[in-house]
Amino acid sequence: MSLVVRAARAWQRPRVFALLTVTGLVLGALLGLTARVTGSAGLASTLDTVGSLFTGLLQFTVAPLVFLAIVVGIVSLRDLGGGRTAARLGGRTVAWFAGTSLVAVLIGIAIGLIGRPGQGVTIAADPADVEAVGERTAGSWQALLSNLVPDNPVAAFADDNVLQVVLAALLVGAAAYALGEKAEPFVAFSRSAFEVVLTIIRWIVVLAPIGVLGLIGNAFATYGSGVVSSLAGLIVTVYLGCAIVLFGVYPLLLKFVAGIGPRRFFGTTWPVLQFAFVSRSSGATLPLSRQAAIDLGVDRNYAGFAVPLATTTKMDGCAAVYPALATIFIAHVSGIQLAAWQYVVIAAVAVFGALATAGTTGWFTMLTLTLAAIGMPPAVIAAGIAVVIGIDPILDMMRTATNVAGQITVPTLVAAQEGILDRGDASAPAQAEPVAAQDTVTTPQEDASGAGRTTSV
Repeated sequence: MSLVVRAARAWQRPRVFALLTVTGLVLGALLGLTARVTGSAGLASTLDTVGSLFTGLLQFTVAPLVFLAIVVGIVSLRDLGGGRTAARLGGRTVAWFAGTSLVAVLIGIAIGLIGRPGQGVTIAADPADVEAVGERTAGSWQALLSNLVPDNPVAAFADDNVLQVVLAALLVGAAAYALGEKAEPFVAFSRSAFEVVLTIIRWIVVLAPIGVLGLIGNAFATYGSGVVSSLAGLIVTVYLGCAIVLFGVYPLLLKFVAGIGPRRFFGTTWPVLQFAFVSRSSGATLPLSRQAAIDLGVDRNYAGFAVPLATTTKMDGCAAVYPALATIFIAHVSGIQLAAWQYVVIAAVAVFGALATAGTTGWFTMLTLTLAAIGMPPAVIAAGIAVVIGIDPILDMMRTATNVAGQITVPTLVAAQEGILDRGDASAPAQAEPVAAQDTVTTPQEDASGAGRTTSV
């Protein structure tokens, strides 16, 4: 029994889990190609069954996750109170969160429209699901609005109509926010229920290496090696989008708003960004990020507030660039054509993620929210997420580095506007003490949901 426990614990270690997930992807591809070349219907059917079971488990969590994440996110917007100065600093900080997230998601959408990741390969499409999305997007605005209102509170969940679940969550969250203390029992219950759902997701994600094996194997058995170029396209576009934000948007803002040039910024933050890239954890990088902000001249007290806040909610890599590109990718491989209004919704969800200070900005939650908000059926959402999980360790490194850069940039911009930025010479910036990754990086299950640690997920 002790051997089984040790094996289970080893399975959940981030580096081991990432290796197992990539191994599942490679092994699944080999098995799928074997089934395709040999014509083995039994092997192909087995791979399909394994993948379907995994996506079924993910689909089980979609509606409750979307509802609770939105409700908890809305009611958490009031957590920045506490004095006029704190409110002003908090308000300006959150405004920069939203503004930079909007820029990042627009970059992601633009790259997705140009690069078209996933175009030409259909992996997760079901004709009924594609038809359902077409009915929701091709009709009139009146029909779309009529479809948003469920006949009763239970119908939206029973019928798997995620758009109706989103509307219900917005109404409930707004009401709870307006009621304030009167709604505290409900808010406490919602937060507790949200944690329960996230825990279930962590358990499901533990099975990701097996699920990826089945899904990728079935995709290779059905469509051949074209799947490789499709996934590679997503990797390239995500890295490109994050690079534009990291090396373009942030340095420009710092130069024109705070008077900090790229050389000073990257000279101070480069070791931090390297650690973030390798550790794949914003939380593990937090001490380094805070010190880097101070080294750039940010007031120590404000840095102690803003950087931890940013670490839990300012994630342009995984909550803006990535959801935009992954959504476009999943739409393409599902054979679904997105309408103009759906791109607007993608941007709106990214801004909401920057405003919701409840740890809801993890990549899993944000991608699920984005897919749900544009009207994707739960089956497509689950199948699409299950496919991208296979390459997530590769994507996560660049996403995390981008997240951390934003978590340092925004406090610096606000400090400059508030007059609490020391603009002295930073030719020899102080370096923070290194943090041991093995002491701070937590489990991959927490990575997937975005809860339990402040990470890039």
